[in-house]
Amino acid sequence: MTLLETDRLLIRNWEDRDGDIAHEINSDDTVMKYFPFRRSRSEANAFLARLREGIDREGFGFCALELKATGEAIGFAGIKRTDIVPTLRSDTMEIGWRLATRYWGKGYATEASREWLRHGFEQLDLDRIASFAVHDNQRSTAVMERLGMRRTPEHDFDHAGIPDTHAALRPHVVYLLDRADWLRDNGRG
Repeated sequence: MTLLETDRLLIRNWEDRDGDIAHEINSDDTVMKYFPFRRSRSEANAFLARLREGIDREGFGFCALELKATGEAIGFAGIKRTDIVPTLRSDTMEIGWRLATRYWGKGYATEASREWLRHGFEQLDLDRIASFAVHDNQRSTAVMERLGMRRTPEHDFDHAGIPDTHAALRPHVVYLLDRADWLRDNGRG
């Protein structure tokens, strides 16, 4: 089921054929550098199933990204409800992405996320969308900045779910984009 589309991408729900990419992006040390865990094949399959169920239930979530030209899945991007940022309202929506390394540097995360912002602000009528990452994750924060999101240091937080063994991954930065700013920046307000 295709939910959204860009020039190069289909943004769709996960399918059984996506097991290999789900495992790859969740077990690769480079992709998961800023996460305190790696997922086994069975854990990645369970993660994929949870994502699929959430998309079925909500109509959005962290969706598979498929290259139109080849039909291959490359990772995910999407928006979802989050309550792990203690400095934000509990109804905050998060935008996020994760791609296999061979697709980095081609603009896919930005392209898919721009479409999700459009959908979130125009179709879902959201007031604000947040994104957050480990403080040192410059690749992700660069995407946030390309999307027009603004760093809000007053919302930065230490991620409570990070174990003591990976304490350096606790400090997280938060970026926000308000609907009014997105409308103005995109000539719609």
